[in-house]
Amino acid sequence: MTVKGTPGRVIRVDAETWAEYGEVCEAKGLSRAADLRVYIKREIAAHKRRLRSDSES
Repeated sequence: MTVKGTPGRVIRVDAETWAEYGEVCEAKGLSRAADLRVYIKREIAAHKRRLRSDSES
């Protein structure tokens, strides 16, 4: 469990990509974790929209 109460997750990313991603996130004013949460939530919402669209067809 992390300090903020959410469980930590482990992902495998090479060092160069992780460092560059850190620069991207810093430019966006987000931590890597916050940026990943935004991405994950966006993907879930898109998936749910596709499911609704498919069921309406």
